[in-house]
Amino acid sequence: MKKVTIVGAGNVGATAAMNIARMGICNVVLLDIKEGYAEGKAMDIMQTLSVEGINSEVIGVTNDYSATENSDVVVITSGVPRKPGMTREELVGINSGVVKSVMDGIVKYNYKDTCPIYVVVSNPMDTMCMVVLKYLQEKFPSSANTFYNEIIGMGGLLDSNRFKYFIKKAIENDNSIETTGMDKVAISDIDAYVVGGHGDTTMIPVYEKATVKGTKITELLNSATVNGIVEDTMKGGATLTKLLGTSAWEAPAAGIASTVKSIILDEHRVIPSSTWSDAYKCFIGQLAEICEYGVHNLYWEYETINRVQELLIKSADAIKKVNENI
Repeated sequence: MKKVTIVGAGNVGATAAMNIARMGICNVVLLDIKEGYAEGKAMDIMQTLSVEGINSEVIGVTNDYSATENSDVVVITSGVPRKPGMTREELVGINSGVVKSVMDGIVKYNYKDTCPIYVVVSNPMDTMCMVVLKYLQEKFPSSANTFYNEIIGMGGLLDSNRFKYFIKKAIENDNSIETTGMDKVAISDIDAYVVGGHGDTTMIPVYEKATVKGTKITELLNSATVNGIVEDTMKGGATLTKLLGTSAWEAPAAGIASTVKSIILDEHRVIPSSTWSDAYKCFIGQLAEICEYGVHNLYWEYETINRVQELLIKSADAIKKVNENI
């Protein structure tokens, strides 16, 4: 059975481990620096799997990177979580050091028989993807050009599902909508995605392409309501942080699990993800086809929209400005 390592056994990492293990498609290693913490989380997860009759193995270790050897996927969630009033960008100094330390442990026991695909979750996520890329290129200079497609930032999928949530709420609460069947909307009937940076000011909800039951939201809602949905989406992480006193974890963990599943099962799903852009020279949210080798293809249909193109340039500039600090 294939192997997934999750570094960081906090709320996001442990919940992702549970979601992945429940799929029954791989074994999971959960690693943390806090003594006994990952072991306890893994024990709890294994006892849950026993109840449900699932045969995945989950082991927890304290800072023992030998347990990660020959991982197919490495998920990096470790780092300082965002606190109320703190932006993702403010985390760069602390979390870049954390991610580099993680990479020290991972490369020591991998890159022999297998080379893992990285799913980066630590914030600021687009910049942490760059930290991983630079680390690998400096560590293995002869293979510097091979790493671009092996690093995937999980942020766009999370932002896209927040976008869908706010579309659903707006549609159901808009009394002006007379379209039959729109008084109640299944989230699965909403198609919407977010590109650009994974930040409050850099993400780009592509409302022009968003649909509900095949109908564009711009045909269902007035511009003020659409703009409100965009605003709510962009501050969605900050809203949850204010309500919870820490970052959200259920939806991020589900996003991690979905991305890992597409890698492990070679599904070739198109997932909004932070991936390397030759055009912008940074990691930025794009529609990426994800398979067992990482990023298989990119889709750029949204670049035909002038508004989105202009915002992508600004978003990339902002990401590269933060990248200067690593």
